[in-house]
Amino acid sequence: MPRQADPVVETPVGAVRGLRDRSGERYRALPYAAAPTGAGRFAPPAPHPGWSGVRDGTRPSPTAPQPVRDFGRLDMVPYFGPGWVPGAEYLSVDVRTPAADGGRRPVMVFVHGGGFVTGSNRAALYDGGAFARDGIVLVTVNYRLGIPGFLDLAGAPANRGLLDVLAALRWVRDTVAHFGGDPENVTVFGQSAGATLTGALLATPQAAGLFRRAIVQSGNGLGAFTPEQARRVTVTAAAALGVEPTAEAFAPIPDERFLSVLPALAGLDLRTGTATDPLAGLSPFSLVLPVQPADALAAGLTDAHADAHADGPAGGVDLLIGTNTEEGHLYLVPRGDLESTTEADVADVLAVTTRAHEDPQTALAAHRAARPGATPGELRSAVLGQALFEAGTTRLARAHARISGGRTHVYSFGYRSTALDGRLGAAHTVELPFVFDIADEPWLHGDTSLLGPDPAPAGLAARMHGAWVAFADSGDPGWAPYAPQSPVVEILGGG
Repeated sequence: MPRQADPVVETPVGAVRGLRDRSGERYRALPYAAAPTGAGRFAPPAPHPGWSGVRDGTRPSPTAPQPVRDFGRLDMVPYFGPGWVPGAEYLSVDVRTPAADGGRRPVMVFVHGGGFVTGSNRAALYDGGAFARDGIVLVTVNYRLGIPGFLDLAGAPANRGLLDVLAALRWVRDTVAHFGGDPENVTVFGQSAGATLTGALLATPQAAGLFRRAIVQSGNGLGAFTPEQARRVTVTAAAALGVEPTAEAFAPIPDERFLSVLPALAGLDLRTGTATDPLAGLSPFSLVLPVQPADALAAGLTDAHADAHADGPAGGVDLLIGTNTEEGHLYLVPRGDLESTTEADVADVLAVTTRAHEDPQTALAAHRAARPGATPGELRSAVLGQALFEAGTTRLARAHARISGGRTHVYSFGYRSTALDGRLGAAHTVELPFVFDIADEPWLHGDTSLLGPDPAPAGLAARMHGAWVAFADSGDPGWAPYAPQSPVVEILGGG
């Protein structure tokens, strides 16, 4: 039986019971769309039918079907969460709020990363109690992943995982006031794949009016596959499954079978005459667009398909965007590849990531000039970081800064984790404990833990978390805006 103190909230589709803790109130596994089963996995998200009685919002939801990912010696469970927890209703959100009292507090909507194939809002890094403690209503989102979420199929809408995020934002617009949030002051933020999705929202017409601000943490405004690249993945997946590349043929196939063929999609050569592999072979899934989101903004478009004015989805939206200084270390250090990398390995990465009109040797010379004395492993990490995150982030920041009505703020995160004998450094994902203000948690410390054995630097979590909260509240994280003629970049946690 619920305790007398357990809070109950009436939402437009039914009542839900949550829990109180020292940070406020927590409501879990709230569906924002109907369960995606069978053919519905390849359809747009449908409205949830609602429920009678009081729904139990005290337990975590199922998660999207996903494979296990191994990062060698580094413990990434706090980032990926429990993996696949089977259950139909995984298109859900968790809500952290100071109180479901009718207040109008800033709202932050977090979209998790995981290479478009893994992750969930159950990951320990996304607890979010600190946001509620500091007056924010935090909503964390699950969305479709892998083949159901992002494989481009005839007879199915493209980018279904992005459509899920849009549906979640509509849920926030219609429901968050019941949890003490202001639907007119919403900040959507994401990291890695979630940041790439967040950046794409700036160029998605259906997103207009759903959020006021956006934060892109280590995303890629140049991270979408072209339709030609997507077709290569689709043809390979269909062949591995022994079916036609259509939504109708994929509909009866169980999720377990989809996961079993993912290894057949690894290592595909996605380079074309006009495009590199924007994910450098790390994932066979991404958004599928004929024009990159950053390029759409740079050209003054609000849609990757048609001419429009710059006062569309991104018009008036404030943007906070940045990267870590050693992003590529995550993909090399945990398996010892930073030390074992050869000059040939660097050349191979450049061949995959250098655009058709660019000379790989010129690109390599530029990286060497920027890092005198760097080892081949350090150069390989720099090439990966530039291709996967930095180039697309810079392009998106510059494009957004030219749009009237919205301020652009840029950061660079440089704190070097001491994990893995002090070698992990300012790698991809290391900023997350500081953003969520949990950097002192014991489970984040130890040689194989994300932040390493050393204590977190005093004040960095308070500074970063405070900047994110301030940005969500007012659009000002505490430093000057970025402009093409004055490219201010705030250094966080590094020299």
